[in-house]
Amino acid sequence: MKHQADIMGMPVTIVIVDDSAKAEDIENVFDYLRKIDGKFSPYKPTSELSKINRKEIDKKNYSEEMKKILHLAQKTKLQTSNYFNIRKPDNSIDPSGIVKGYAIHEGANILREKGYKNFYVEIAGDIEVVGLNNKEKWKVGIENPFNRQEIVKVVYLSNKSIATSGTYIRGTHIYNPVTQKNSDEIVSVSIIADNVYEADRFATAVFAMGKKGMEFVEKKKGIEAYMILKNKTATMTSGFEKYTKI
Repeated sequence: MKHQADIMGMPVTIVIVDDSAKAEDIENVFDYLRKIDGKFSPYKPTSELSKINRKEIDKKNYSEEMKKILHLAQKTKLQTSNYFNIRKPDNSIDPSGIVKGYAIHEGANILREKGYKNFYVEIAGDIEVVGLNNKEKWKVGIENPFNRQEIVKVVYLSNKSIATSGTYIRGTHIYNPVTQKNSDEIVSVSIIADNVYEADRFATAVFAMGKKGMEFVEKKKGIEAYMILKNKTATMTSGFEKYTKI
């Protein structure tokens, strides 16, 4: 069963291959994602995030989920030597680099709690896969950032996640908080991790690091990376290749 929707201004796809799949369970996940968008959108003036940035809500009155996201963001900032920072130059906060992965992971947890064993949840290319697709690992393609109709690498995943940060869709939008400039050394980096929250937050940070981000990933247990540079060459971490085999 495959359902799609447009949420957070991005395409959302949920596929369940279990025979017991129910449309209402997928709709429950979509409803949850809409709530997340309504709470964390920096573009909606009614969102909790927008109200916080306008200083209309005191810290003590933040929702529990907002507190959780801000805690995770601070944790990621420390883990990445400040390369992940939700504080923008105008002093507002924008946790978009962590919210999408968090939302996908929590959406997948909703399906886990329903007892599903084989499914995936995807938002705009960031994906958490659970179990198998008809007894085989899920097949996920990494787009060529210079030609989005072409797949440059295919990975085979089960109970893993992949997230990609890049400039080829939305332009140069990933800010390097250390150099205080937009990142422009690379065009995309894909991170594989145990869950998409981990993959998403580190993909954002590694992209901001530029080419040296690969050294960070090599030293970090539990994640692997595939990076495409502006000169159209690619590099991968030492453990990434195992995911390219069935």
